[in-house]
Amino acid sequence: MENPTQVQHSEDEDEHIFRSKYPPVSVPDNLTLPEFVLQDAELYADKVAFVEAVSGKSYTYRDVVRDTRRFAKALRSLGLRKGHVVLVLLPNIAEYGIVALGIMAAGGVFSGANPASHPSEIKKQAYAANAKLIVTNGPNYEKVKNLEQPVVVIGEEHIEGATNWDELLEAGDRAGTGTRFTKEEVLQSDLCALPFSSGTTGISKGVMLTHRNLVANLCSSLFSVGSEMIGEVTTLGLIPFFHIYGITGICCATLRNKGKVVVMNRFDLRTFLNALITQEVTFAPIVPPIILALVKNPIVEEFDLSKLKLRAIMTAAAPLAPELLASFENKFPGVQVQEAYGLTEHSCITLTHGNPMKGHDTAKKNSVGFILPNLEIKFIDPDTSRSLPKNTPGELCVRSQCVMQGYYKNKEETNRTIDKNGWLHTGDIAYIDDDGDIFIVDRIKELIKYKGFQVAPAELEAILLTHSSVEDAAVV
Repeated sequence: MENPTQVQHSEDEDEHIFRSKYPPVSVPDNLTLPEFVLQDAELYADKVAFVEAVSGKSYTYRDVVRDTRRFAKALRSLGLRKGHVVLVLLPNIAEYGIVALGIMAAGGVFSGANPASHPSEIKKQAYAANAKLIVTNGPNYEKVKNLEQPVVVIGEEHIEGATNWDELLEAGDRAGTGTRFTKEEVLQSDLCALPFSSGTTGISKGVMLTHRNLVANLCSSLFSVGSEMIGEVTTLGLIPFFHIYGITGICCATLRNKGKVVVMNRFDLRTFLNALITQEVTFAPIVPPIILALVKNPIVEEFDLSKLKLRAIMTAAAPLAPELLASFENKFPGVQVQEAYGLTEHSCITLTHGNPMKGHDTAKKNSVGFILPNLEIKFIDPDTSRSLPKNTPGELCVRSQCVMQGYYKNKEETNRTIDKNGWLHTGDIAYIDDDGDIFIVDRIKELIKYKGFQVAPAELEAILLTHSSVEDAAVV
């Protein structure tokens, strides 16, 4: 095993490049993302893969495999070709993972959109992605009906001018295997997802991710899950599935490990606590405001917390104030808190605290974890671009098989984000300590300068949150 902060020297100059303290993991060469995550699913055929926390609607692994195949077949019969983009405008529902995997299995490209978006934003994404088809549900149909693209609607109701999901799947069963539907081979190098991200700056851009990108990301982020954990984890699916963290980090990662995803489409504290207890959730990826509610909201006292089976929570997307972490650990002593760091441009998780279930080898509190296998990290001086030694904050850059292919039809932004040596520049300021743990300090663009000193907004937010009358704070 390597020393965690071993410095490697590159050919052109003495560069400080940091690699994982864990040995590399192998990434299968020929599997698409759906094949990879549903591998061995038949051994778990009767196990529940997705269950809706409120309605109780569920799909077993047998259902997921069957409907993914049926949907892929139906899409091809509708004329979907390799590389065509399908816009998915859905809240978190039990069918979401099947929709995304079916699109990918057909050779299409899944592009999730936020159902809370204004119709004009959805239109912008549909046009920017050159979407050929839209998948939505009844309540969101109004937002897409004027986009001049065929629409598939999930749910009981039949909407004139749209195709019903159940009927489409049945048609998929009947679709012949004639020459019209010759199946184009889907390669690992093909695009499979086009999430939209504002990137390190500015307006939303399509992030081009291949099957290889996402399979490689799952191999790295799940490297420490032992065979004893397969089929044993119940994950809370509250983070939006249209987001890369929701679809890759929750749906795909849980399917790969044959766990169960408890699907929630919106946050309500009582529903949330009820779902954790009744569905026996063991792992809950959430965000700091929810942790704040668990610590400060009196509603929590209505529940018998001794019934919780929760082993770990993972927080990402925003810094977690140290005081908040301490209060949470005090109230939920048996629950491990992990912080993770990821980017859409890097296919999801980039740094993490390790295995949520093993309870050992976790990184320090308030670090975002250690470097995952197969990744290279460096920290550069934003002004000179020179790479920096450990314990010296600089812009975090990452290089791996998970780095996106680029921003869709946006060469200029792509070149600004990925340099000629393949390094993805994150726009985040961070440093690595002597033990190989990484700490995010702030965003390049957001540092406040005061009398020549750099002040991180996150630090001010953390101080404000310690006040008992402050529910949440944002500093800009």
